[in-house]
Amino acid sequence: MLADWLFVVVWLVGLAGTFVPVLPATLIVLAGVLLHEILTGFAEISRGIWLWLAVLTLLVFALDNLAGLLGAKRYGASRAGVWGSFIGGLLGFFIVPPWGLLFMPLVGAFVAEAFSGRKPAAALRAAYGALVGMLGGMAGKFFLHLVMGILVLRAIF
Repeated sequence: MLADWLFVVVWLVGLAGTFVPVLPATLIVLAGVLLHEILTGFAEISRGIWLWLAVLTLLVFALDNLAGLLGAKRYGASRAGVWGSFIGGLLGFFIVPPWGLLFMPLVGAFVAEAFSGRKPAAALRAAYGALVGMLGGMAGKFFLHLVMGILVLRAIF
Protein backbone atom coordinates (compact mmCIF):
# COMPACT_ATOMS: atom_id res chain seq x y z
CA MET A 1 0.00 0.00 0.00
CA LEU A 2 2.83 2.42 0.83
CA ALA A 3 4.48 1.61 -2.49
CA ASP A 4 1.26 2.47 -4.33
CA TRP A 5 0.98 5.89 -2.74
CA LEU A 6 4.69 6.52 -3.16
CA PHE A 7 4.25 5.93 -6.88
CA VAL A 8 1.34 8.39 -6.97
CA VAL A 9 3.43 11.09 -5.28
CA VAL A 10 6.43 10.56 -7.59
CA TRP A 11 4.16 10.46 -10.64
CA LEU A 12 2.53 13.77 -9.64
CA VAL A 13 5.99 15.31 -9.26
CA GLY A 14 6.82 14.03 -12.75
CA LEU A 15 3.58 15.50 -14.14
CA ALA A 16 4.38 18.89 -12.62
CA GLY A 17 7.98 18.56 -13.83
CA THR A 18 6.73 18.41 -17.41
CA PHE A 19 6.47 22.20 -17.27
CA VAL A 20 9.91 22.75 -15.73
CA PRO A 21 12.43 22.38 -18.57
CA VAL A 22 15.40 21.21 -16.47
CA LEU A 23 13.52 18.41 -14.73
CA PRO A 24 13.62 15.05 -16.51
CA ALA A 25 9.90 14.47 -16.00
CA THR A 26 9.74 11.25 -18.01
CA LEU A 27 12.59 9.75 -16.04
CA ILE A 28 10.93 10.82 -12.80
CA VAL A 29 7.73 9.01 -13.81
CA LEU A 30 9.71 5.90 -14.76
CA ALA A 31 11.69 6.10 -11.51
CA GLY A 32 8.38 6.11 -9.62
CA VAL A 33 7.31 2.94 -11.44
CA LEU A 34 10.67 1.27 -10.80
CA LEU A 35 10.64 2.26 -7.12
CA HIS A 36 7.12 0.84 -6.78
CA GLU A 37 8.18 -2.41 -8.39
CA ILE A 38 11.30 -2.71 -6.22
CA LEU A 39 9.18 -2.24 -3.10
CA THR A 40 6.61 -4.81 -4.25
CA GLY A 41 9.11 -7.38 -5.53
CA PHE A 42 8.28 -6.73 -9.20
CA ALA A 43 4.87 -8.31 -8.69
CA GLU A 44 2.34 -5.81 -10.03
CA ILE A 45 3.53 -4.38 -13.35
CA SER A 46 3.41 -6.84 -16.24
CA ARG A 47 5.89 -7.04 -19.09
CA GLY A 48 3.20 -5.68 -21.38
CA ILE A 49 2.83 -2.53 -19.31
CA TRP A 50 6.63 -2.12 -19.21
CA LEU A 51 6.61 -2.41 -22.99
CA TRP A 52 3.91 0.27 -23.27
CA LEU A 53 5.89 2.49 -20.89
CA ALA A 54 8.96 2.06 -23.11
CA VAL A 55 6.99 2.97 -26.24
CA LEU A 56 5.46 6.01 -24.55
CA THR A 57 8.91 7.06 -23.33
CA LEU A 58 10.25 6.94 -26.88
CA LEU A 59 7.28 9.01 -28.04
CA VAL A 60 7.96 11.58 -25.32
CA PHE A 61 11.62 11.87 -26.33
CA ALA A 62 10.72 12.18 -30.02
CA LEU A 63 8.09 14.81 -29.25
CA ASP A 64 10.48 16.69 -27.01
CA ASN A 65 13.10 16.91 -29.75
CA LEU A 66 10.83 17.57 -32.71
CA ALA A 67 8.09 19.88 -31.41
CA GLY A 68 10.08 23.12 -31.62
CA LEU A 69 11.43 22.21 -35.04
CA LEU A 70 8.00 21.42 -36.41
CA GLY A 71 6.55 24.61 -34.95
CA ALA A 72 9.28 26.72 -36.54
CA LYS A 73 8.74 24.98 -39.88
CA ARG A 74 4.96 25.44 -39.65
CA TYR A 75 5.40 29.19 -39.18
CA GLY A 76 7.57 29.53 -42.25
CA ALA A 77 11.09 28.93 -41.02
CA SER A 78 13.66 28.12 -43.66
CA ARG A 79 16.07 25.22 -43.29
CA ALA A 80 18.45 27.64 -41.53
CA GLY A 81 15.70 28.60 -39.05
CA VAL A 82 14.86 25.00 -38.29
CA TRP A 83 18.51 24.20 -37.66
CA GLY A 84 18.88 27.39 -35.63
CA SER A 85 15.95 26.33 -33.46
CA PHE A 86 17.47 22.89 -32.95
CA ILE A 87 20.94 24.23 -32.10
CA GLY A 88 19.40 26.89 -29.86
CA GLY A 89 17.57 24.15 -27.98
CA LEU A 90 20.78 22.23 -27.46
CA LEU A 91 22.61 25.34 -26.28
CA GLY A 92 19.69 26.24 -24.04
CA PHE A 93 20.37 23.15 -22.01
CA PHE A 94 23.68 24.71 -20.92
CA ILE A 95 22.84 28.42 -21.00
CA VAL A 96 20.73 29.82 -18.19
CA PRO A 97 18.74 26.73 -17.28
CA PRO A 98 15.78 26.36 -17.06
CA TRP A 99 14.83 29.40 -19.11
CA GLY A 100 17.51 28.78 -21.73
CA LEU A 101 15.70 25.60 -22.73
CA LEU A 102 12.57 27.60 -23.34
CA PHE A 103 13.98 30.68 -25.06
CA MET A 104 17.16 29.59 -26.82
CA PRO A 105 15.29 27.77 -29.62
CA LEU A 106 13.57 31.10 -30.35
CA VAL A 107 16.86 32.94 -30.33
CA GLY A 108 18.48 30.26 -32.49
CA ALA A 109 15.67 30.38 -35.05
CA PHE A 110 15.72 34.18 -35.16
CA VAL A 111 19.51 34.46 -35.48
CA ALA A 112 19.73 31.75 -38.14
CA GLU A 113 16.92 33.34 -40.15
CA ALA A 114 18.51 36.79 -39.85
CA PHE A 115 21.92 35.51 -40.94
CA SER A 116 20.37 33.71 -43.89
CA GLY A 117 19.17 37.07 -45.20
CA ARG A 118 15.50 36.92 -44.27
CA LYS A 119 13.70 40.01 -43.11
CA PRO A 120 13.30 40.53 -39.35
CA ALA A 121 9.52 39.94 -39.53
CA ALA A 122 10.04 36.51 -41.13
CA ALA A 123 12.76 35.68 -38.61
CA LEU A 124 10.47 36.70 -35.75
CA ARG A 125 7.62 34.58 -37.16
CA ALA A 126 9.95 31.55 -37.30
CA ALA A 127 11.04 32.17 -33.70
CA TYR A 128 7.41 32.45 -32.63
CA GLY A 129 6.75 29.14 -34.38
CA ALA A 130 9.54 27.53 -32.36
CA LEU A 131 7.86 28.74 -29.16
CA VAL A 132 4.43 27.50 -30.27
CA GLY A 133 5.95 24.12 -31.12
CA MET A 134 7.69 23.84 -27.78
CA LEU A 135 4.54 24.72 -25.85
CA GLY A 136 2.58 22.21 -27.92
CA GLY A 137 5.29 19.67 -27.17
CA MET A 138 4.94 20.32 -23.43
CA ALA A 139 1.19 19.75 -23.67
CA GLY A 140 1.80 16.51 -25.60
CA LYS A 141 4.38 15.35 -23.06
CA PHE A 142 1.98 16.09 -20.22
CA PHE A 143 -0.68 13.96 -21.92
CA LEU A 144 1.78 11.08 -22.45
CA HIS A 145 2.95 11.28 -18.81
CA LEU A 146 -0.69 11.19 -17.77
CA VAL A 147 -1.26 8.06 -19.87
CA MET A 148 1.85 6.44 -18.39
CA GLY A 149 0.59 7.02 -14.86
CA ILE A 150 -2.91 5.80 -15.64
CA LEU A 151 -1.50 2.57 -17.10
CA VAL A 152 0.40 1.96 -13.88
CA LEU A 153 -2.50 2.98 -11.63
CA ARG A 154 -4.79 0.52 -13.41
CA ALA A 155 -2.27 -2.23 -12.72
CA ILE A 156 -1.66 -1.47 -9.06
CA PHE A 157 -5.11 -0.49 -7.78
